[in-house]
Amino acid sequence: MGACWVAVASAAHVRIGRQGGFMQVNHGKAAPLRRIRPGDGIVYYSPNTVLGEKDGLQSFTAIGTVRQGEPYQGEMGGGFKPSRRDVDWARADEAPIRPLLERLEFTAGKPNWGYQLRFGLFEISERDFHLIGEAMGA
Repeated sequence: MGACWVAVASAAHVRIGRQGGFMQVNHGKAAPLRRIRPGDGIVYYSPNTVLGEKDGLQSFTAIGTVRQGEPYQGEMGGGFKPSRRDVDWARADEAPIRPLLERLEFTAGKPNWGYQLRFGLFEISERDFHLIGEAMGA
């Protein structure tokens, strides 16, 4: 496995990507996707179910492996053409982050653990990636 990443998006948006076999981050920006390589692991964290609604979901909602190929432009209608990468999504259940906070390297001992999630995409250890995958039953 290559690098491992956490991407952040509402669960509703993640479900669209899972069904379509793709990922997009930071409202469709291309630059963050260029940091990701084929074979990298990707896990989505969703702070909420629907963008802008604070429902306290705070769960990991998808996990998979980036497929071969470069980022490309998708078509969402209304002139919105977000950058995407293709992903092989694993069969997995959504898993809340709270039970994992003290076990994950990127959150353990950090009272403001949510701060880095604001960046929309960041690298994590392979250990954390596997821990999240176990929690999701992947």
